[in-house]
Amino acid sequence: MKQRLLIVEDDEMVQSLLAAYLQREGFLTSLASTGKEMLACADTEKIDLILLDLGLPDEDGLTLARQIRARSNLPIVILTARLGKSDRLAALEIGADDYMTKPFDPEELILRIRNLLGRTNNSEGRSENTVRPEIFRFSGWSMDLAAHSLTNPGGQQIPFTRAEFNLMAALAKAPNRVLSRAYLLDAVSQDADSPTDRLIDVLISRIRKKIEINPRQPEIIITVLGCGYKFNADIS
Repeated sequence: MKQRLLIVEDDEMVQSLLAAYLQREGFLTSLASTGKEMLACADTEKIDLILLDLGLPDEDGLTLARQIRARSNLPIVILTARLGKSDRLAALEIGADDYMTKPFDPEELILRIRNLLGRTNNSEGRSENTVRPEIFRFSGWSMDLAAHSLTNPGGQQIPFTRAEFNLMAALAKAPNRVLSRAYLLDAVSQDADSPTDRLIDVLISRIRKKIEINPRQPEIIITVLGCGYKFNADIS
């Protein structure tokens, strides 16, 4: 099964040349020229790796990389004309997997992509032709990220808005870790206009009403005063 790469680049010539080269190397490609297009592709297509330019017209690439990392472990390779050490360090600190400056050697890029995809497949214990669905089970609940569904202990699917589900997924992926409101905002930034810290509190309240036995005394998602929220249930 061919792997699909998402090219996020606002220069049409660079985008088309890179897509043509990657396709000759056996990859499928999806294209995005803005951050909004990138997030839409990541939400609707099965993407194996993102090639991300930092200088996009609607959003800084570092912000987009942080938003993607808050939602998933999707491999990210930064391709940029920025030569500064601070940008490289910031990208790697956010969670980008590799960083290349333009102009770059296409053959080296292909080697880096193949190595990164190989490490990703091996670390997840799967071959290129077998995709393991991400399913989290906790306190009798079952959360299927691929199907975008949450099933209660009685076997009923509970309706969640996209923002609620993305926030819930971000918490479940980091059990027993305190996540700040700023971090959680990245997980829902595409799902609301001008999201604020207050939005996170509202979403947490709505989620608790759906999954907690007593929302006033939550046991699954707990508040850590002055810090944020923590997913307190064991994941299996």
